[in-house]
Amino acid sequence: MSCMFACSRRFGEGGLAKSAIHVSSIGGVERGYKVVVCRGCEEPSCEAACPTGALVKRKDGGVILNSSKCIGCGNCLRACPIGAVMWDYEMNKPIICVHCGYCTNYCPYGVLILAR
Repeated sequence: MSCMFACSRRFGEGGLAKSAIHVSSIGGVERGYKVVVCRGCEEPSCEAACPTGALVKRKDGGVILNSSKCIGCGNCLRACPIGAVMWDYEMNKPIICVHCGYCTNYCPYGVLILAR
């Protein structure tokens, strides 16, 4: 979970509440873990679901949030087919990976990479 803590630190947070990546067990050490993070869709369903244009498609896939346009409707959260839109309950806005690669520096197992 060090990658999750690293991601939250991007926002100056010490916990996991602002992490754009989620790692969870799929059955203990024997079965492994799953990582849920934005895969940088070429045609992001979260962007299409946003009624205000708050999500803007990135050149290399995925989206960037224009927070001032976001009304907190949650359409993007429900539209993501892999559940990679996390939610900031304090701000009532989505948290979506910006593909900065910061988390990759904190994965002790080398599982995470940032492909460009």
